[in-house]
Amino acid sequence: MICNLCPRHCGADRAAGAGFCGAPDAIVVAKAMLHFFEEPPISGKNGSGAVFFSGCNLRCVFCQNAAVSKKISGKRVSPDELADIFYSLEEQGAHNINLVTAAPYVDGVAKALEKYRRNGTLPIVYNTSGYESVDAIKSLEGLVDVYLPDLKYLDGEAAGRYSLAPDYPRIAKAAIAEMYRQQNKVVIKDGLIKRGVVIRHLVLPGLYRDSIEIVRYIADRFPGALVSVMSQYTPEFNDGKYPELNRRITSYEYGKVMEEVRKTKLEGYFQAVSSANPKYTPDF
Repeated sequence: MICNLCPRHCGADRAAGAGFCGAPDAIVVAKAMLHFFEEPPISGKNGSGAVFFSGCNLRCVFCQNAAVSKKISGKRVSPDELADIFYSLEEQGAHNINLVTAAPYVDGVAKALEKYRRNGTLPIVYNTSGYESVDAIKSLEGLVDVYLPDLKYLDGEAAGRYSLAPDYPRIAKAAIAEMYRQQNKVVIKDGLIKRGVVIRHLVLPGLYRDSIEIVRYIADRFPGALVSVMSQYTPEFNDGKYPELNRRITSYEYGKVMEEVRKTKLEGYFQAVSSANPKYTPDF
């Protein structure tokens, strides 16, 4: 498998050795669980059926899932076996199937979704960093009901420094635009999301001005999409090389971002600053 699935186009032969993301030629699932710490219409009462995939095409220094994003751990599965995991989560009462960082395996995941769709009834949530190729997102059309992308940066310098992806702003804008083309109408029924786009943004220490620009961009380009503005950054996940990140965001920083949210009249989900707690990270 010569891999060019993601925007890095590293051309790795994954049968012989992994590329930048670390993923082999088989799908690797790190954990499948009922997850209760997503946005309210995703977690609901019973939990979201989260499937965490191993490996990642970014190198975010603040990654909360570094135990599985920066190294490969978990169980290798075929697309058919992955579909069976989806069915199991449905049987456990999950409100949806939540695919967390599936980009390294998007071709196999699409095959699993095609099988699941034959008898499965749950909405599919594609939970992504936003660093995706447009072609990969197009391949999911008709298979994904809810897109849950990050929009981490509009500042390419910060994207390069903290995620090793200076082209992140351009790539994420294009990927989210394709997600929005597919699912530009949010549908929530009985408190649970069925369709639409929810754009997440994590406010980082010292970067609140970039966060304000991101809020403006979302309001201008993706009307009707929901936002999820997060304050949960904690320095415990910083790898220690970036002293400017060795603190939590301040109430002032988050307040300035929320002030812009109110001005633009965006709707969505917002965290109290007290949510900056590593306890919300799954135990891998």
